[in-house]
Amino acid sequence: MACKKCVENPVIQLPNSNVNLCKNCFIKYFEKKVNKTIGEYDLIDKKDHIVVACSGGKDSTVLLYLLKKLTEKRKDVKITALAIDEGIKGYRDKSLDFLTNFCKEHKVELNIFSYEKEFGKPLDEILKSYNGVPCSICGVFRRYLLNKKSKELNGNKLATGHNLDDESQSIIMNYFRKNIKLSARLGPITGIIADKRFIRRIKPLYFLTEKEITSYAFLKGFMDKFTECPHDADSYRAQIRDMLNNFEAKYPGTKHSIITSFLEILPVLKEKYKDEQEIKSCKICDEPCSQEICKACQYAEEVVKNFTR
Repeated sequence: MACKKCVENPVIQLPNSNVNLCKNCFIKYFEKKVNKTIGEYDLIDKKDHIVVACSGGKDSTVLLYLLKKLTEKRKDVKITALAIDEGIKGYRDKSLDFLTNFCKEHKVELNIFSYEKEFGKPLDEILKSYNGVPCSICGVFRRYLLNKKSKELNGNKLATGHNLDDESQSIIMNYFRKNIKLSARLGPITGIIADKRFIRRIKPLYFLTEKEITSYAFLKGFMDKFTECPHDADSYRAQIRDMLNNFEAKYPGTKHSIITSFLEILPVLKEKYKDEQEIKSCKICDEPCSQEICKACQYAEEVVKNFTR
């Protein structure tokens, strides 16, 4: 069976359809879809300084490459890479080595911040005395630093590599945990109300699947193998991911249906919760939070106590 767009041999069958595409046609399709998402949801404006959250993994690498490519003729838009070194030996150190070389090759400024410098210890050490799920404390610290450091770099938007799989997982997680208010913050551009203390997050890969992103990264020669965080299997998200993958295998289009259905009700959710969004400033670090002291500072204090006993 030949590529639907030409006569070349296909390399991929698109999710949710019987369309087969060759390498060149798939790359064109992929980049056109990203560009369409950016345009339809106004993800990039004039004079934007977009900080790209990078890990050295496939999603953020593809995102960084495409944002750099799509804005290379726009002198008013600046692209900066931001990476967080959690301190996971044998995993993050290797991905950051790859990212450093990638940024040098593509002439992108890279800024790396670490848990060890910001919170006193790397994650490997923190987890020796932390009894909770690793992703809980790591996720809080990571989101905290992404927001804080993006602002310090004078960025006005933070681009993340979240894809259709990630978003569908978040939607279902929030339903299962009765956290519908959290879902109001989702979408291609996040947030309910504008607040200068929060940097707006954009998701140009929003309508692309994990499979498509993996295929693009492989076909572009960015990387030939993909590794996951060693703590990933312990997370609640991993259970939801496996469940949705099983549904997708039996009922193709499940994830896409979750996203399209959610986007229909998203405006209603944003309207419902816009007046309930009370944002305070942490008494310790002055970062935005919903309590008197933000979760990152609470965890940081816990970590300090554990290491000073």
